[in-house]
Amino acid sequence: MKLQMLPSSIDENGKASARQYLLTIVVDDRVAIDAGCLAFSCTDAQRRQIRDVVLTHPHLDHIAGLPMFIDDLFASIEEPLRIHATAEIIEILERDVFNWAIYPRFSELSNQFGPVVEYRPFVRNADFSAAHLSIESVAVNHKVSANGFIVSDGKSSVAITGDTGPTDEIWRRCRQRKDISAILVECAFPNEMQSVADVSHHLTPARLRVEIDKLGGLDVPISVICIKPMYRERVIEQINAAGLVRVDILEAGKIYDF
Repeated sequence: MKLQMLPSSIDENGKASARQYLLTIVVDDRVAIDAGCLAFSCTDAQRRQIRDVVLTHPHLDHIAGLPMFIDDLFASIEEPLRIHATAEIIEILERDVFNWAIYPRFSELSNQFGPVVEYRPFVRNADFSAAHLSIESVAVNHKVSANGFIVSDGKSSVAITGDTGPTDEIWRRCRQRKDISAILVECAFPNEMQSVADVSHHLTPARLRVEIDKLGGLDVPISVICIKPMYRERVIEQINAAGLVRVDILEAGKIYDF
């Protein structure tokens, strides 16, 4: 399984930087997990091939690039873009984004080949498929209804928490599986902002240690995603100081093979 977290910011030289304002993780250049920066950072090959977008939750940093991605493909797409989300998330998209006031309601539109968007609702804590992948959805603890995923290509699996505060079920699911190759976990705020992390349902390095302990004896690489860009250096410093030997920081733009 090939996995890439798309860049979502640029540095003073106009190059992609490590700071993550938006989240999109592309699997095998065919499936996007979240669409925060999908339209802005995907390659031409990814734009041609991605026809399945799987959403963890509807916060803007996870969906911002979706309207532009559909808009960009509108005239040429030969099959609908399949948006995999819970019924609640679909309702939010239709009410608050694709409502004609903010952006066109693409679910009502077609091009010469047919409909351009198709919603594929999934149920929380159930399995579904997206392109060649089988995906296990897992409810996580965020300020809105949110899901983590265990994504499998039949050979290996990667767990992705999306945004979450302290949670339990995804760790239990990971412990039960024999094919987990990696875990991508959020860690948004530094320790001194624990109260903000608590009220917004995010993790800090101190809390991340507690969450990792819930994996028990499962010994797999763990990569951190979703660090708030303003606190990136401080969060990384605290993760390193905590001596979390299995933990690294997922690099934007780097291609990982699992």
